[in-house]
Amino acid sequence: MTSLVRTKTNTFYNWAHTFHSVPADWYYPESVADVQRIVTQSRTQNRTIRVVGAGHSFTPLVATSDCLVSLDRLTGIVSLDDKNETVTVLAGTKLFDLSERLAVHGFSLENLGDINVQSVAGAIATGTHGTGITFGSISTQVESLTIVKADGSLSTLHRRTNEDAFYGAVVSLGMLGIIVSVTLRVVKRPIYHYESTKVQFADLQRELFQWVEEHQHFEFFLFPHSDTVHVKTMDPSDHGPEDITKHKTTSLVVENYLLQCVSSVCKTFPKSSKFFSRLSSIAVSETSLHAPSDELFSTPRNVRFVEMEYAVPLEKLPQILAHIRTALHTSNYHVHFPIEVRTVKADQLWLSPSYERPSAYIAFHMYSGTQYRPYFKAMEAIMDTFEGRPHWGKLHTKSTEQLSALYPRFQDFLHLREQFDPDQMFLNGYLRELIYR
Repeated sequence: MTSLVRTKTNTFYNWAHTFHSVPADWYYPESVADVQRIVTQSRTQNRTIRVVGAGHSFTPLVATSDCLVSLDRLTGIVSLDDKNETVTVLAGTKLFDLSERLAVHGFSLENLGDINVQSVAGAIATGTHGTGITFGSISTQVESLTIVKADGSLSTLHRRTNEDAFYGAVVSLGMLGIIVSVTLRVVKRPIYHYESTKVQFADLQRELFQWVEEHQHFEFFLFPHSDTVHVKTMDPSDHGPEDITKHKTTSLVVENYLLQCVSSVCKTFPKSSKFFSRLSSIAVSETSLHAPSDELFSTPRNVRFVEMEYAVPLEKLPQILAHIRTALHTSNYHVHFPIEVRTVKADQLWLSPSYERPSAYIAFHMYSGTQYRPYFKAMEAIMDTFEGRPHWGKLHTKSTEQLSALYPRFQDFLHLREQFDPDQMFLNGYLRELIYR
């Protein structure tokens, strides 16, 4: 077993630097057997464990002063079933790496988010999603998963044969044990027609549900203090793939280097945020191209930011957008990042924000180091009015009582959790307070 003991000078920071912690021990297992030995040893010593994939959650899900297990060395494809179109992969595999490996064999994941640096286990455990009302989150692509439980034993849950426990275990925030492998559905690698356009907010409101239904993948960005909306769509195409190197280079420059410059200015001069938000809406490029799905889903995100995201009932989206715009126009929030809106199909996963309802996910961003709390608090109040459910990996202020009301199977999940981990080995202070306070 490979392990690394860290001292107080080696502090763990998540990607956004919204929290940090100093683990007493870091472990880097290279096999499932390694993970089992770590868990068995920790149980004997009455220690707690948290697991980190890519550290891309904004909430302190993995903060610990005890044992931190990194999945960075538990990676790779175990098997690819061409006939049944599934792939079994070790849990620490990053989504971008999995996409590249699948592409070699002519496959891809059916949907991805706009960031692909997360580990497979981290993405499914937090309910990470892409967009498209006929698609669920990445978690819904899971056919089975294998977990190392608190006693060191392996438990494999299948969608078809362990239905109840399976639906409780997929989105689990790592509170049931350590996910070590996952079997996911895959699809023959499709070519998509990608379009980026600008519309006016009034047009968006009028055509919104038509666009949601007509396009396989649809998302849009609201610019604070502007009537311009940036719309992105992706649909299957018979057209051959194009060289999108120029598109990728442009996106990298605009969405990273230029955004970094603008963000630095807005941080120093907060009142300039309104000007730069409007300028950004004007600068949005209109693009049309054809490329494999996995080359279009995700883009690099090098500018550090903080994020809050809520899933709301899709049918209430026009009302919610109107409330958001009113709040932005009547209050002096110094925000220049656009508000991202995506759609996700209803599912049966107990802790999924899309549980039993088609959902619109609304994401609010602020540049790292700026005063984001007043803005997030105001937007969260609007989300609360419409029974919004928080993305588990994004910032929120929900209490146990509120979460229990928002998630009909919340108490069932707690019962399942106690079956897997009766001594709370896989909890930290943040999670203990979140689910039991």
